[in-house]
Amino acid sequence: MDSDDFDTALLSAAMTQAEERGWASVSLLDAARAAGLSFAETRTRFPFRGSLLLRLGRIADDSALADDTTTGSARERLFDLLMRRLDVFQLYRNGIKSVLHALPFDPPMALLLGGATFESMRWMADASGITVTGLGGVLRINMVVGIWTHTLRAWEKDDSADMGSTMAALDQALDKAARFNLFPADTGQSEGDLPDMDFPEAEFTFAPTTENHAFDEKHDA
Repeated sequence: MDSDDFDTALLSAAMTQAEERGWASVSLLDAARAAGLSFAETRTRFPFRGSLLLRLGRIADDSALADDTTTGSARERLFDLLMRRLDVFQLYRNGIKSVLHALPFDPPMALLLGGATFESMRWMADASGITVTGLGGVLRINMVVGIWTHTLRAWEKDDSADMGSTMAALDQALDKAARFNLFPADTGQSEGDLPDMDFPEAEFTFAPTTENHAFDEKHDA
């Protein structure tokens, strides 16, 4: 069994535990036992439970970035990238929902995963053609974090197989972000310019995330 297969097997077992017992009751040893995996290798690869969620985020990123998409607008590319991440989350839907419910009660875990989410969204923004360098880049990445958070909340409530309402929520969030010039090439602004306005400051959240209303409240006018 190679490392990717090992990680997938452990992740699947842990997400099943989370679905059945709640994330707070997930045990890496129990997950390894259920998947028939080595305890020693589990300890080496995943020293704490949060590392399993970090790995999930990386798997989602790898899936999103597997195709080097260069066609379409930056908005279209960002839509595709974020939906590819959610395609991975859909595989572990109920387990991830358990994580979402637990994160508000585990601030250290939320903080750890928040930093990982920021870096994931940096990659998604950069891959879609959005400038991520400098102060303006940090602001844009925060906007993409807000888009992701808004979409993830919709996904959590969306029980449809085609994720129709999730895609609608993502479309809505991208439209709002475009009005704040997230996509400079689509607004006639020179590359790197930012409008003179107050940008929403999104909370840093894992791919699974705690509640973040900053993006919605700022844009629902």
